Amino acid sequence: MNEELFLRQMPHSVEAEQSVLGAMLIDPRCIPDVIEALKGEDFYLQVNRDIYESIYGMFHYSMTIDPVTVLEQMRQNGVYDENRSRTYILQLMEITPTAANVMEYVSIVRDKSLLRRIAETAGELTVLVQQGTDTAQAVLEVAEQKIYAIRQGRNPKGLEHISSVLIKVFDQLNLLAASDSAIPGLSTGLPDLDMALTGLNPSELILLAARPGMGKTSMALNILLHAGKYSGKTVVFFSLEMSKEQLAARLIASEAFVDGKRLTTGKLTDDDWDKVSLAAASLNKTSILIDDNPTLSVADMNAKCRRVEHLGLVIIDYLQLMQAAGGKSHSGGDNRQQVVADISRALKIMSKELNVPILCLSQLSRANEARADKRPMLSDLRESGAIEQDADVVMFLYREDYYNKETESHNLAECIIAKNRRGETGTVQLQWLPEFTSFSSLERRHYNDEY
Repeated sequence: MNEELFLRQMPHSVEAEQSVLGAMLIDPRCIPDVIEALKGEDFYLQVNRDIYESIYGMFHYSMTIDPVTVLEQMRQNGVYDENRSRTYILQLMEITPTAANVMEYVSIVRDKSLLRRIAETAGELTVLVQQGTDTAQAVLEVAEQKIYAIRQGRNPKGLEHISSVLIKVFDQLNLLAASDSAIPGLSTGLPDLDMALTGLNPSELILLAARPGMGKTSMALNILLHAGKYSGKTVVFFSLEMSKEQLAARLIASEAFVDGKRLTTGKLTDDDWDKVSLAAASLNKTSILIDDNPTLSVADMNAKCRRVEHLGLVIIDYLQLMQAAGGKSHSGGDNRQQVVADISRALKIMSKELNVPILCLSQLSRANEARADKRPMLSDLRESGAIEQDADVVMFLYREDYYNKETESHNLAECIIAKNRRGETGTVQLQWLPEFTSFSSLERRHYNDEY
């Protein structure tokens, strides 16, 4: 029986783990490549994991790495064994044939680690099924989440020591310092808005709300188009209101600067056709994905996004049209508020899991129309329940000429940042271009005779 249990050990290769560590000690020049490919939990034996994590920390703080300094670091980390550590370090260097093959050893260690993660996940799913307390759909959702985490190389463990978190913060600061961009997040294409928000940042839930006809979808398509063209990432647009063809026509109008009415009616001039052709060619080069299924739940969207390579941004149009998990319909104000609260929480979890910004559009109630100053405020969010709490950023669109046709602020829009976890709140002035159904910065107004 004991022999059978021994043979059922989780997949691992002691020789590969030792050779990786030996190579790092023999030739520290290979350490950056190894650290890029492996994490501490990829090592099966605890002693090997302790040595690797000591080297990992030393590297990120630019410390000298050799057998003596590593042993000292292990002492400080509390993982030094007086009877064994020194001998084991020397043994690692002796049994490693050469550091030249280190990435071969890394590949073996990583493969065994993935097999262990898969085996652990399979075991957890088997327990869920045997318990019989969850539906097949719920178990499938858990399975997809866990497999996605494995594919992304993320460990689902909850507690993490502050030292490893600090290393990640330093990595992020180094990336920002080396970047040419003035903002850390994804650009919206509107410079003033970018500066106010520091761009659209990973794991953020961003809410864009306005009354119908104010330009929510137009703003979302502006951001989609700019991110699709310049971010180098794949961007996804879930439209629960408009069809794919309508969205594509709006994108063409915005990209080609062709009057939307002429595009809708097909009454295009020869010059318009040239612009439309160029715009279509430009859009073909982007990685923009569109889904117009009106019955999608957050779980459905999450499942679809997990399969997208190089995902950079998700946009959802719009919150009040979304369904609860399983497509359940609810009637009554209280029930609907709970559903919206559940949806908003699920969206926040989705943004963290996918590690991308999620821009979700939302309708406003009519409460603002009863006030003298009709600028929206947080309390105007329809069925706001928890969405105001879950969102990292809440923005409102407001145009004075929407309510007052005689105003001097014709075709001027305000993007009111009512909540911003990363920075200050305030108002960004934008230019509304109704013929192209798009927005631009005030200094970037478009004049048709230039084209």
